[in-house]
Order: sequence, then C-alpha cells, then structure tokens
Amino acid sequence: MKFASLGSGSEGNALLISTTSGMTSTTVMLDCGFNIKETERRLLRLGMGPADISGIVVTHEHQDHVGGALKFARRHRLPVWLSYGTYQAVRKDCDGVAFHFCRDGEPLNIGDLELTPYTVPHDAREPVQYVIKDERFKLGVLTDAGQATPHLTHSLSGCDALVLECNHDRGMLANSAYPPSLRSRIGGAYGHLSNETTAEILASLDRSRLKVVIGAHLSQQNNTPELARAALSRVLEQETARVIIACQADGFNWITIEG
Repeated sequence: MKFASLGSGSEGNALLISTTSGMTSTTVMLDCGFNIKETERRLLRLGMGPADISGIVVTHEHQDHVGGALKFARRHRLPVWLSYGTYQAVRKDCDGVAFHFCRDGEPLNIGDLELTPYTVPHDAREPVQYVIKDERFKLGVLTDAGQATPHLTHSLSGCDALVLECNHDRGMLANSAYPPSLRSRIGGAYGHLSNETTAEILASLDRSRLKVVIGAHLSQQNNTPELARAALSRVLEQETARVIIACQADGFNWITIEG
C-alpha cells in the first residue's frame, strides 16, 4: 500500500490511497476539496491522472473536503461513496453522479482496497473518517473531529500508518485574531483537533505495527509544522515510527508502507 496527499488544510483536502495486487492496481481518492483543474494539476504532480482513480470517498460535506468531488466525479465518470447525511447536504450537486451510501462500521470494497467508515464528532450532518486495508497493511485517517471518543480510538488502533489532524495549537488559537465564536467552534467538541488532543489520541492507540504518522490539516494561522511535529514526536520518542507533516500547498509525496 502507498498513499499521498494532494493538499491538506482549510483550503482543500484530498488523499490518494493505492495498492497493487498481481497485475491490477486500485487507487481511491479520499475527499476532493479542489476544483477540477487544480485536482488534475495536483494529480499530475504525483504521476497520476483521472483515469487512474477507481472512485472517490467523501468524509463530510464541508467545502474543503467535498468542494470538487462531485464535479470531478461527473467529469470523469467516477463512482462516489458518502454517508446518507452527507448526501442530504450535497444532494443538489449529485445529478449525473453514480453514488453509493456508506455507514459506520460497514466495510466497502473498491478493487483491492477495503474501506471501513467510522463516525466522528464534527459539526457536519453525518461525518465519517476511514480505516483502509489491503491484503497486508492498514491505514487510519482522522482529519476532522473535535474530541477523542472510544469508538474513534478503537478504530485507529493497530494501524501501520496514520494520517491525523493537528489543526491548531491551543495557545495560538486562544490568542488569535479570530472572533470568539470562531475560536469556540474550532476548539469545541465538534470542531477540530489540537496538537495536544491528537497527541493524546496517538498515545492511547495500539502502536505495535505503526511505521509512519502524518500530521495533517494544520491551520495556517493557529499552528506551525514545528509545533505539530513536536507534539507527535513526544509520543513516539522511544519508537521507530516516522513523523511527517502535510502542507496545504503540496500535501505530501507518495509514502509506501513496507513490512
């Protein structure tokens, strides 16, 4: 299994997960918050094109995650998977798109990848995040949530790789120029994860197989790559897992999970 990001942050998110089995290859795009032209440009940077994508899986209806997904799917005749709550929020944009519903705990299979959605606390209609498996490896993704839950930590335990939201530093958010209502929303139970909360989640997981952790969805105003890296690294200081920080402009290049 390998995975890469087209970009990660409030201006747009898209994650590619790919696996090869024999002569067949499967690549899924998890979220697509960029317009068609920008998505195609970012795919090309990773050596991919629309014809290489097997389907698009959407986590929730916020524009930085779904903004380009349905348009891109319609243009390139790709199937889309989303929760029923997310569908209700974006149904006016679903004409001409082959879509399928997903729900918490029910695996869906796209080619040689198995994706299992799990519910998260976030201010959307029916938000889910995903754990993705192929024949050998398990990738856990958590990019939009306001707090830890037992269901969330159970879902992410035992992964070989993790993509975890490190949205903000609590001190930077508290002292930011954001209005109080926005600070409250971001730092609230249905907002976004701070570096500190994500570190606590990471510390609570079964990390016996863990090889790499990606800090993702960083706020450009209320966080820094250095602070996010430090928070994750403190948990892993006695372990061999690598820490990588995703960025808005370039995401991150292909990372191959190896045994």
